[in-house]
This record gives sequence, C-alpha cells and structure tokens, in this order.
Amino acid sequence: MIIDAHSHVHDPVEAHVGLLDEAGVDRAVLFATRPHPERAGDLTSLRREMAILDEAIGGRAGTAEGYRGAWRELDAALAARPERFIGFLSVPLDLEPERIAATVEREVVGRGLHGIGELTPPPGRAGMIEPVLQAATDHGRLPVVVHGFAPTTADDLRTLAALAGRYPSVPLVVSQLGGLNWMQAIELVRDTPNMYLELSTATIVFAVRLAIKEIPDRTLFGSDAPYGDPVLARAMVERVTGPGEVRDRVLGGTIAELAGLD
Repeated sequence: MIIDAHSHVHDPVEAHVGLLDEAGVDRAVLFATRPHPERAGDLTSLRREMAILDEAIGGRAGTAEGYRGAWRELDAALAARPERFIGFLSVPLDLEPERIAATVEREVVGRGLHGIGELTPPPGRAGMIEPVLQAATDHGRLPVVVHGFAPTTADDLRTLAALAGRYPSVPLVVSQLGGLNWMQAIELVRDTPNMYLELSTATIVFAVRLAIKEIPDRTLFGSDAPYGDPVLARAMVERVTGPGEVRDRVLGGTIAELAGLD
C-alpha cells in the first residue's frame, strides 16, 4: 500500500483525492489546517492564505478556538472519504498539561484517530510539546508529528531529540526533512531510535537519498499537499531507491505500522 504520510485538508476534498489517484497513492495521513492556499486564484489571495500559515507555524494561532473550525473540516473530509484518509489531530499547545491530556483522550483516542499532529510550536519553544508526548505515552504508541521546516530551528530539532529520549515509546516524526537543517535532522533521527523523518518539501534530491540511506526504516514518503504534490514527492523517492523492501517501507510500510493499520 502506498501512503502519503503528510497532507492537509483540501477544499474541495475531491481535488485531493484526484491528486492521490494521479500519483497512484492508496491513502494519505490527513492533518487539519487553517490556511487553504489551494483556494487562492491570484497573488493577493495567496498572500492572505500564507499570512494565516505564518501565524500557524509561528505558534501564534494555537488556541482551542482557533482549532475548532479546522477540526470540523477534518471531520468532514474523514467522513467523506474514510477509505482514503488516515486522521491525525493537532492539539493546542497553550493549554495546561491536564487539559492537553484530556484533549488527546477525548478528541484523538476517543474518536478513533491514528495519531497527533501536525504540531507547530513557536520557534525556539519546541519543549512545549512535552505534555503531548506524555499523553501519547499514556495511550500506547500514538505517533506524534511535529512541523520541521522554518521557522523550526536547529535548536528546536535538538530539543525534539532530547524529548524523544525521555519518551522512548512514542514515535516522534519530524516533518519536511527538517527544512534547511536537514543534515542535522538526519543525524538526530538516525541516533534517536524512536524518531522518524518525513521527506516532503525536499528541494535537494541527494538530501532524500542520504536520509533514506542513513535511516531506511524510519523515513516516510510525504507530499505536504497542497504545498507539495504527491506525484512529484513519490517520483523523488523512487528516483533514489530501487524496487524492494526499503522503497516499500518508505512509500507506506513504515507509516502503516505507526498508524496501526497492519
């Protein structure tokens, strides 16, 4: 099974399904989103959507109220195409630890979702995800996905690796190949057994090749659609791997295990 390990709700949902069909992708991990760049028809409207994105990934839109609309969109997409989408849910990071734990129990575990994410702590404050890791520990091997591209910093990646060491039962996925810090991300994930590296938004082909070579069992094909394209993301993985077990794991086998699909 081919699984895109990183995508966001599209408007309309069927446009996303069309991209998956074109790429030959069977299923996709689906995250909620507040910005919708796929709606933009010109530069002005795209700037509006990207301003919302800047707030989200900068940790400036992390309240429960800010999440509510995005959760509703995610619910609708999962209900419309349950055979194609694998639901993950982000949680607000500015809540008290006990409220984060209650949110994970009620909104993730209670609704039968497969993991937590994509978390977007403010730059320099990756430690804010620790209560989420504690909650994930309390519920077994719930995978936790954290934004890895800018404004995530190299120090944030080191913080994530340290936190992963404190919660070794939780699979911690760094998205977008760690952005411009991809070499450090590869090293940290390689040396931290419960960390994983998702490969979307890579602009350098040998970054993908080296990541898969160094950590073949813990690298994940992802597109970050609508920001990326499943066709291109899959082609890059297939360009740097040959047919066989490693390619199969990267293109879906590993995320299937993490999401409990096996």
